Amino acid sequence: MSRKWYLVLVVIVCLAALWFVRLRRSEIHAVSATDGISQALAVDRAQKISALRYDLALSIPERKQEPVRGRVIVRFDLADRTNPLQLDFAQPADRVSSIKAGGATVSIDSRHGHLVMPPDALRRGANEIAIDFIAGDLPLNRNDDYLYSLFVPARASQAFPCFDQPDLKGSITLTLDIPSGWEAVANGFEKARTAANGRTTIQFATTQVLPTYLFGFAAGKFAIEEGERNGRKFRMYHRETDHAKVSRNEDAIFDLHEKAIEWMEEYTARKYPFEKLDFVLVPAFQFTGMEHAGAILYNASSLLLEETATQDQELARASVIAHETSHMWFGDLVTMKWFDDVWMKEVFANFMAAKIVNPSFPNVDHDLRFLLSHYPAAYDVDRTAGANPIRQTLDNLNEAGSLYGNIIYDKAPIVMRQLEAILGADGLRDGLREYLNRYAWSNATWTDLIKILDARTGEDLTAWSHTWVEEPGRPTVTTELKTTDGTIASLAFAQSDPRGRSLVWNQRLQVAMGFDNGTRFTPLKLSATRVEATNARGIPVPHYILANGEGVGYGLFRLDGMSQSYLVEHLPEVGDSLTRGAAWITIWDDMLEAGTPPRHVVELALNALPMERDEQITQRILSNLGEAYWIFLNDDARAAAAPRVERVLRDGLSGTAGRSVKAAYFEAFRRMATTSGGVAYLERLWRKQETIAGLTFAEADFIAMAQELALRNVKDEGGLLAQQLKQIVNPDQKARFAFVMPALSPDEPTRDQFFSTLAKVDNRRHERWVVDALTYLNHPLRARHAEIYIQPSLTLLREIQQTGDIFFPYRWTDAALSGHNSPQAASAVAAFLAAQKDYPPRLRQIIEQTSDTLLRASRINK
Repeated sequence: MSRKWYLVLVVIVCLAALWFVRLRRSEIHAVSATDGISQALAVDRAQKISALRYDLALSIPERKQEPVRGRVIVRFDLADRTNPLQLDFAQPADRVSSIKAGGATVSIDSRHGHLVMPPDALRRGANEIAIDFIAGDLPLNRNDDYLYSLFVPARASQAFPCFDQPDLKGSITLTLDIPSGWEAVANGFEKARTAANGRTTIQFATTQVLPTYLFGFAAGKFAIEEGERNGRKFRMYHRETDHAKVSRNEDAIFDLHEKAIEWMEEYTARKYPFEKLDFVLVPAFQFTGMEHAGAILYNASSLLLEETATQDQELARASVIAHETSHMWFGDLVTMKWFDDVWMKEVFANFMAAKIVNPSFPNVDHDLRFLLSHYPAAYDVDRTAGANPIRQTLDNLNEAGSLYGNIIYDKAPIVMRQLEAILGADGLRDGLREYLNRYAWSNATWTDLIKILDARTGEDLTAWSHTWVEEPGRPTVTTELKTTDGTIASLAFAQSDPRGRSLVWNQRLQVAMGFDNGTRFTPLKLSATRVEATNARGIPVPHYILANGEGVGYGLFRLDGMSQSYLVEHLPEVGDSLTRGAAWITIWDDMLEAGTPPRHVVELALNALPMERDEQITQRILSNLGEAYWIFLNDDARAAAAPRVERVLRDGLSGTAGRSVKAAYFEAFRRMATTSGGVAYLERLWRKQETIAGLTFAEADFIAMAQELALRNVKDEGGLLAQQLKQIVNPDQKARFAFVMPALSPDEPTRDQFFSTLAKVDNRRHERWVVDALTYLNHPLRARHAEIYIQPSLTLLREIQQTGDIFFPYRWTDAALSGHNSPQAASAVAAFLAAQKDYPPRLRQIIEQTSDTLLRASRINK
């Protein structure tokens, strides 16, 4: 070989080596395809991809057994084509029939729920990828004659190929090919419609930029009601067959949406961000609502109320409408960067909802409403061993669903109200306006917001946020009282961290002191481990001291002996309704901490109900009475209490004039009737042999009565259920009732067989139905036999998380455990957790949260 060619060969080898090293380096920096969508993958893609657009076409067959076929064209600008690019499509490879990039066919490379595009198929700058595919059914919620998409938190990629992360927002143009006779609704307004050969094709207008989880549509046999308020048009899609019910509710539904929009426009100083607002009322919808931009989905029963609806149900409807409407700004206009901040959109929606509903209910004590709506639910989690912080770390979106729960929806609004107290109402409002203006149509983090708000106060919001937002749990606040000659010598409040972290919860309290002539309040800033209320010195010793007097503080407030004794005997006499509501929460906490015995709580509730005039507190008392009766009394104590419980509830039915309160009493009676006389009365009502003056029953009421009667094994219960099924007019209600019937059977093998069917994912598609059925299987009246379901229910939890929607894991576990109170049931839970050495931490938290009441009741009932 000549020297010349030798040198050429050396150069080639060196270049090849350099190329190999460069290739290896690119492989090192490339993000590997793994299950789910990791934060590393999301960060990498967000740095490279911009100007994202989707053209999506789906063909929906009339029969749900046939596949939904689709084509998506994904257009985007790419900053770096060094490494492969992953699109998300969590379906088998054989569901993709072709991929073209820039018009050239690309080999299908499907790994771990991703379609991997090789670098040579991409270009720096503008790219266009066209994919023909079969959509996944799970997030499309297909029924015989309708379907609806539900893509939160990262399930769009189970339906079609996309970049399924919140900080890759893109515009979406949707075309749906549907059977004739179906209607369809999506984020964009309907732009064009054609019909041919028994099919209808609808093209929707291109959306503003959205994350994939906020893209949504529904199609099927829906009726459409139209409304207009102040020049704004609304459309309501529904499947309700009771036209009188629709007519009775629709004006209120349209009114509440318009009022929510007007309030949000005023508060945020920004017009409604989207071009339209439609809403779809879905039977047995998994959530109460879902904030798809311009096309909100609601649970139909939450909005279409019965004639017997209580004030609490009317408030709940107003709140959910305000909540979902608020999301159009908080979540849809400005979206969290990653799902560790999912709580931000939820807290603002709930926080705003509490403000929005006030004008619509001028006769309601809204501070009391806030207290009773949020504090008990937040405490139900925060007192448990499985308590989680408001802001949680998240490595992969396949676990994002487990972030949702009472801490996000109930503790976070409480914390936000405290933040408002620090900044002032105007200061927080102005900070939020700046936040929305700065990050409109983009993404932001909690840190971004804190920086904006921190500039508006002298307090250290970063330290405040660490304790309240980034740590779980609540403080224990103890009253320290010293008296002399009938007056207060010193009154102090000490706080401690039950988890041993030495945290200090900086918060403002309104301490209530009760006297014969009324309640006296004294403000206190609890900003250290011990703070003395110096302005209380010399005051006559009150009957009681309640640290959380006006319901603004948060924690386990331990009563001193004097206050505990007085309130157990005289709580109904506390004149101020907000203080009375706070006292009920405090007494309930005291019972759970093995202080006040459950039988005393039941006695207190029965004494208080005839005296209570505030409907919200009446609802709280009835709720506490029901849980204490079924879970915290043993069988003998419950049987002894039953006659008086039923008598007080029936007296409330006959002695209450208001329809709403009367309905609340009846619901409580229906749930708690156990004596032969009480059950017989309930059966006569169901058979329409007897009526209640001032109370009209709807179809849902008769269904509920039939189910309660079946649980009590009334004579010919099989015929009773069959008769009720025959009487149901609404086809969706009929299907749901037929599904749960085996769970109501008096025959244990029938119930066992039904429970075994829930192991199959196809039998869990209707999650609301499943939760109802599981609740009936584990009802306290059948709890002893149902203990055999505990271990298999917990075993299924991992699969439930993988195949169910975001609230299903918690609701499944709660339904499996909430009817139990025995040491045997508690031991079954403890044994399961002890055997799971590598169990997912978030699922362990769910079990610890949902089993907390069971564990406490089992100890109390020993």
